[in-house]
Amino acid sequence: MKGMMSYDLMDTIRNTNEWMGASARAIASYPVFGMVPHPMFKMMSAWGRVTERSFGRMVIKPDWGIRTIPGADGRDHLVTVETLVEKPFGSLIHFNVKRRAPMARRVLLVAPMSGHYATLLRSTVASLLPDCEVYVTDWHNARDIPVSAGKFDIEDYTLYLVEFMRHLGPDLNVIAVCQPAPLTLAATAYLAEEEPAAQPKTLTLIGGPIDPDASATDVTDFGRRVTMGQLEQSVIQRVGFKYKGVGREVYPGLMQLASFISMNGEKHAKAFFDKIVAEAKGEGSEHDGHNRFYDEYLAVMDMTAEFYLSTVERIFKGLEIAQNRFVVDGKMVDIGKITSVAVKTVEGANDDISAPGQCVAALALCTGLPESKKASHLEPGAGHYGIFAGKSWRNNIRPLVLEFIDQNSGAAPKKTAKIRTVGGTDIAPADGATGAA
Repeated sequence: MKGMMSYDLMDTIRNTNEWMGASARAIASYPVFGMVPHPMFKMMSAWGRVTERSFGRMVIKPDWGIRTIPGADGRDHLVTVETLVEKPFGSLIHFNVKRRAPMARRVLLVAPMSGHYATLLRSTVASLLPDCEVYVTDWHNARDIPVSAGKFDIEDYTLYLVEFMRHLGPDLNVIAVCQPAPLTLAATAYLAEEEPAAQPKTLTLIGGPIDPDASATDVTDFGRRVTMGQLEQSVIQRVGFKYKGVGREVYPGLMQLASFISMNGEKHAKAFFDKIVAEAKGEGSEHDGHNRFYDEYLAVMDMTAEFYLSTVERIFKGLEIAQNRFVVDGKMVDIGKITSVAVKTVEGANDDISAPGQCVAALALCTGLPESKKASHLEPGAGHYGIFAGKSWRNNIRPLVLEFIDQNSGAAPKKTAKIRTVGGTDIAPADGATGAA
């Protein structure tokens, strides 16, 4: 009950701030105050609008917002999102481009389960759609999953990936972004031994902690300092009475958000102050850069307690992937069994979440893979976000990844489309601005 009370207290504080923002906006917007030429009322109204929107976004899953993409025929093609596999803790979705023949490149984007929804990869999806059939792992908010659905830890996550890859077939190219990189590597090795015919053609790992000890960051330092008992006591709570997952132990999204913001507190504070001033001056808009970014950044989801704790204990503290002794459902997974899947790693030189060295460690683990099927790229000046959704991704990394896929998948490549805005403006902030993934 204690965990449920603290969970509901957090939600109550969030709800109260949303209500205060709405009240301030409504009160300060009364026409009668137009007769009083005082800037206080404009600032009050602006503060209310920004506050109401910010706290309201924290409990809403964002929409993908990708409506159309340009086609080779010069026409815009409608895009719909269809669910191919529905499971309690996550679904496999496909971005179906209407009136377009299936593309030779078939890409599964493995989205992070690290506090944000899969829509964090919106701009990544949009950039790939003109050239690929795109599939995404759409993880569900743990607060909405009944306790009767059972547990979900890193072994279950890995088996979900195995099932999704099996469903899509062997002519597949997998791209894992940040947190899922080690588990995607393990899932590929699992298939290599259990069902070699179902392996993907290529595997691209972007900014993931394959070997957290390869290069220290604040994230890895935190993992070393805190004991599992301290972690469980300080961050794990039970879902409150408002949601379907009532009673489920989770690492709450609101608590994760507080951690994210604290990593760049001054930058976020300045961004909100500037936004309030702009609104007061009448210079704000519904879809400006601030709203596009923070509508996504503030939308957080709960993780199951067992997934979060097993990630810290087994990936960061125990180094089970880094030392090639990861066990899934009682079976030892040998990464050396990967012998035919081409593997590429991508790192950002300025990544302060998964620092250079952590991801490229995957190549050394692939002892059964010839050097001709291994590749790596270190992007100069790129932060964590930039290597999968920022300008570094758009300008440099994306073309390299598509070229790697074409070289190793056997698909007949078509001319790669130039990046342009798809379904709205790009949401990417300055490189390295967040630790969201």
